[in-house]
Amino acid sequence: MRFPTAAEALRAAARANIDVQDATARFSPGVGVPRRGRELQLDRWLLELRGTVSVSELAARAGCSRFSVSRWLKGKAKPRLPDFLRLLDALTGRAPDWVNAFVPVDQVPSLAPRFHAAQAARRLAFELPWTEAALRLLETRPYAALARHEEGWIARRLRIGLAEEQACLSALVAAGTVELVDGLYVVRAPLTVDTQGGAAALQRLKAHWCDVAKSRIPEQVDSDLFAYNVISVSLADLRAIREKLRVAFRDIRSIVAASRPEEVAAVVNLQLITFDSGDA
Repeated sequence: MRFPTAAEALRAAARANIDVQDATARFSPGVGVPRRGRELQLDRWLLELRGTVSVSELAARAGCSRFSVSRWLKGKAKPRLPDFLRLLDALTGRAPDWVNAFVPVDQVPSLAPRFHAAQAARRLAFELPWTEAALRLLETRPYAALARHEEGWIARRLRIGLAEEQACLSALVAAGTVELVDGLYVVRAPLTVDTQGGAAALQRLKAHWCDVAKSRIPEQVDSDLFAYNVISVSLADLRAIREKLRVAFRDIRSIVAASRPEEVAAVVNLQLITFDSGDA
């Protein structure tokens, strides 16, 4: 079977009156797809998403040859649509979201279950923030090694109450994100939960995880990492620092998307606070 390249598929989408620029912007609002004339430069966009991940590692994640991945990223060859989706999934874990930005994902049965499970988890993350951490713990090997689910196992690790643990599990089951199988809760599909959403809801979610980090500082847990640096720099260097943090965040998401086996759950907070109301 001959598949079109990703670029050809996007041109066909545009001819079908799909707003390709809007679709890509909704998928990755922080990393726009550059254009050369009318054509989207997917190679440059993938390079931005790649961050500092090596070509060899990315190729292994995507199940593609290192030579092919190198040529795609350099713009010397164009990946076929399935290869592009494998590469995108290796970088972000969100290939179903990409497809849904263009067509209703239910028209692609192989991706629909992952998409709907991730959407359900996303809604719960806003409603019950601890569900995201509970979900990550359920994916780990230590939990899978239990003979049966132990009440309080999640609560002890998250330092939350039993009622909160049960509320999270009940909500995850009701949403169809996890199910009870032979006495253990099982995540129905590997998920990357994208929490882009309404500004107010997203700010509340960020505040929740900042509060969690704040509560951990007095405990001085050896595996935790807290660091700060109060600085004065040029506007140009401040922009460079901000970009490095953005790249670091994309790198972390890329590592997480491909990390196997899941052995531990964690939360990563990145902050940059500017003490100025100017044009920094």
